[in-house]
Amino acid sequence: MTPKPLIQLQSSPDLVEQVYERLVDAISQGQLKPGQRITQEELAEQLHVSRQPVLQALRMLKHDGLVLDAPGRGVQVAPLTSALTAQVYELRGTLDALAAKLAAQRRAKLDPALIKAGREAQKSKNLQLLIQADVHFHQALYAASGNPLIEQSARVHWCHIRRAIGAVLQFHDLRQSVWDEHAAIAQAIEQGNSELAQTLVTQHSQEAALFMTRELAVQEQTPILA
Repeated sequence: MTPKPLIQLQSSPDLVEQVYERLVDAISQGQLKPGQRITQEELAEQLHVSRQPVLQALRMLKHDGLVLDAPGRGVQVAPLTSALTAQVYELRGTLDALAAKLAAQRRAKLDPALIKAGREAQKSKNLQLLIQADVHFHQALYAASGNPLIEQSARVHWCHIRRAIGAVLQFHDLRQSVWDEHAAIAQAIEQGNSELAQTLVTQHSQEAALFMTRELAVQEQTPILA
C-alpha cells in the first residue's frame, strides 16, 4: 500500500514548529513508521519547504526521542514500545492529577465544546480528529490549572502519547468510556471538588495506560506488516 504524501506547508515565521508538528502527526498516524529511514531532502521536497526548517525540526524530534540516527545517512523513526508508553503514562498521570487539583481549587470551567468535539471525533473514527480532541482536552486541563509549568512539562511526553494513541487506534476503537470520563473530570473541577477531580483523573490515566500498553504489547509480539 503506497503511503499518502505529506501535506504541503506554507512559509511562515513559525515554520520550524509547523514542520515539527506535521512530522509528529505523520509519525502518530502511521505515515512514517517505526524504523523507517527519512532524510532532510525527502521531507523538504514533500513539505515544499527548504532543508533548514526540516533540519531544525528533526533535531527537535531527536531530542524528544521520536527519531534516531540511522546507519549511514539520515535518521529513522524510533520504535514505540509498551514499556516506554507505561513510563510516559506514569508521568502524565502525576501531572494531570496536579492540574486537576489546581483547576478545581480555582473552580475553572472547561469549555463544553471540548467534550462535544471529542464525542464527535469518536463517532467519526477519524484518527487525526481523535488524537487532536484528546490533546486539546488535556491542554485545556493544564491551562485551567493556572500553572504554566505543567503544560510546558507535559509537552515533552505528549508526543509519545500521541504516538501510542495513533498506533493503537489504527487497529482498535477508542475505549467507549473515554469522553464520559473527560466530562466527569470537567464537572468535578467546575464544582470545586479537588479530591474527586484528582481521583477521576488518576483512574482515567491508569485505564488509558492499561489499554495502550496491552495493545502495544500485542503489536510487539505480532508485528504489523506495511
